[in-house]
Amino acid sequence: MKKLRFACLASVLALAATPVFAQDASDTTDSGDIVVTANRTSSLLSKTPIAMTAVGGDDLIQSGITNPTQLEESVPNLSIVRGNGLQITIRGVTSTDGTEKGDPSAAFMLNGIYLARPQSQEVSFFDIERVEVLRGPQGTLYGRNSTAGVINVISVQPKFETGARVDATYGSFDAINATAAINLAASDSIAFRVAANIDQRDSYLIDGNAADGIGIGKFKDNKTVRLSALFKPSSDFSLLLVGDYSWQKGSPSNGVPVSNFYSNIVSGGRQTYERPTYLDPSAKAGRVLSNPQGQYTFRDNTDRGLMGELNYTMGNVTLTYLGSYRESDRKEFSNLGATPVTADFYGSYWQTSHELRLAYGGDGPLQVQVGGYYFKEKSGIAFFINNLLAPNSRFGFPQKPTIAENKSLFGQATYEIATGLKLTGGVRYSSDLKSRVGATVLDIYSSVVDSSNIGTFIVRNTFQTNNAKRTFSKVTWRAGIDYDSPLGLVFASVSTGYKAGGFNDGCETGKGPNCALSASDLYYDPETLTAYEAGFKFKISPEFRLNGTVFHYDYSGLQLSAVSNACGGPCQVTSNAAKAKVDGVELDAVIQPIDNFSVRLALNYLDARYDTFAPTYADATSSTGFRSVNFAGRALNRSPKWSWVAGANYTIPVGDGKVVLDVQTAARGQYEVTDLANYVYFLQPGFSKTDASITYNAPNDRFYVAGFVENLENNLVVTGAGVGAFGSVTFSDPRTFGVRAGVKF
Repeated sequence: MKKLRFACLASVLALAATPVFAQDASDTTDSGDIVVTANRTSSLLSKTPIAMTAVGGDDLIQSGITNPTQLEESVPNLSIVRGNGLQITIRGVTSTDGTEKGDPSAAFMLNGIYLARPQSQEVSFFDIERVEVLRGPQGTLYGRNSTAGVINVISVQPKFETGARVDATYGSFDAINATAAINLAASDSIAFRVAANIDQRDSYLIDGNAADGIGIGKFKDNKTVRLSALFKPSSDFSLLLVGDYSWQKGSPSNGVPVSNFYSNIVSGGRQTYERPTYLDPSAKAGRVLSNPQGQYTFRDNTDRGLMGELNYTMGNVTLTYLGSYRESDRKEFSNLGATPVTADFYGSYWQTSHELRLAYGGDGPLQVQVGGYYFKEKSGIAFFINNLLAPNSRFGFPQKPTIAENKSLFGQATYEIATGLKLTGGVRYSSDLKSRVGATVLDIYSSVVDSSNIGTFIVRNTFQTNNAKRTFSKVTWRAGIDYDSPLGLVFASVSTGYKAGGFNDGCETGKGPNCALSASDLYYDPETLTAYEAGFKFKISPEFRLNGTVFHYDYSGLQLSAVSNACGGPCQVTSNAAKAKVDGVELDAVIQPIDNFSVRLALNYLDARYDTFAPTYADATSSTGFRSVNFAGRALNRSPKWSWVAGANYTIPVGDGKVVLDVQTAARGQYEVTDLANYVYFLQPGFSKTDASITYNAPNDRFYVAGFVENLENNLVVTGAGVGAFGSVTFSDPRTFGVRAGVKF
């Protein structure tokens, strides 16, 4: 009954979507609306009954958004931080397991292809047509690991014209981001496009211990090339092929001692929630790595892939095939946390996916899609920590293979029951298989100095066998209603999401040698989410657009990961929290009171909290030897209750060109980052981030030159924190400034 009352209230209130920014011409209508593919078919953003944001490629360039972590400034209730790859949080829903056996809660896609490894996602961010961010579970049309939502990066497709463009940025910390693209029309039906990107910058860390003689290298030095080919002999048939290759290098350390940011740390299981004292360090003091390093850190990774999309229209029916194959290789040397303990990681991955869809449309009241999806990923990794448990030893995890496989069938239909009034229903069946073979070991050598200086192998001690296999299945569904009113679209929906369960290190008792875990300790269950949502997308007048959404989530089986000593040494353990609840409101407006001047405003409320979650910990003073910590009512990580954005854009005509002044402040309230292994509740106080730019655009937008400053306040924002043997704090970008320019041919 409570859910029904909430759904009815949501329908009445009908509150939030997100701002729409300047778009590429190929994606916009005469009214400035943008064409999106959130429903896997083309539709206008203003007529798409989903809470989503679409940011066009030109706006990404003009706003200086060169990597996914900067999207959170344009998308409500979104957080993207760097950890072991990208960790995406949407409306409080996230995943902290970036290992080969873990899955994200938000699906990251490139041209509709799911990228399973978060380490491969950032290098896709160049030569972009648009980025679509769908908030909330997308368990019908997208399915796999879209409990939190979907980020779909759509690259620029070849066009039937010859041209080129170059865009480059130079900024603080010797940051260079440059993209060159050439488009060639070979004929009326065949076109090619090649784009290349360089993305590099120095580390934000300051070497506070030069005596170790190691130093801090360039944070990233990535190079990527993408080749696209489009064959379109008629309006009814098209074949798009895209291949890409990237080299990812650099020294990606970003951790500093916890003492840079916090004092009075109380750890361990307890019923109270003492927070460490936040020290509010200066931007310089917070970035100092004062601890000695054990080795020079670096990564030397490659990522490559090929995808194809075929569309064939037969009257009112369109057949679409979307297929891909990707490979990744990783070689990374690191120091754990902000300590001199050295480690190395070697990994190889491949994934393939195939999707077949049949869409029925036309001018009638019925729109239908049905399809099937297949995904498989296979990997082998070796992660070792040097001299952790004994001198001249390597404690580690050789695992091969780890396999994930998904098979799905789905369908969705929309029917217009009256003029402007539509009903939508969809369902998806997903079947997942996960397995892994490997071990947790301690290898002894004649000598171990660091990852580059290892002597002769002597003996291997196997602590435990890592051997697990399990299947999961789930039916997810969506039901919605929308009405195209004179003011704009009003919509409401109920949708569900699902992410498969998995396993921890080890194997089940009785299933083989060195197997000592119960099934309940080895495996964890799927997480599921039911979302109730309603919203509107209104065009009050040509000068005033207003969007809004209100939502409620019932979130069960949250998969929470923490590092523990359950394996004889440090390893990651994932468990299911019982339940969580999420409520929120998202509002935004774009106002243009006079020509050449516009204001954008957004206000978001988010109450993401644990409903029932009471993990146990050992306590000798208890009669049972254990106590529990009650998390009920506590906020989920990186979930500020309030956030807002205020920006203004003013255009000054200069001859046939123009000067554009733009300023935006994005603010977020306080939030927690919890170290679940040690029950330490790190608080990030509320903060603001102001970006400003001045741009000259030449006549016909042939070239532009801009100066910019980002994070004018120079706030260091905590993105991750933990204590223990390898405790450290990671933080977001400090203040940066620079210039950017571009030219079209």
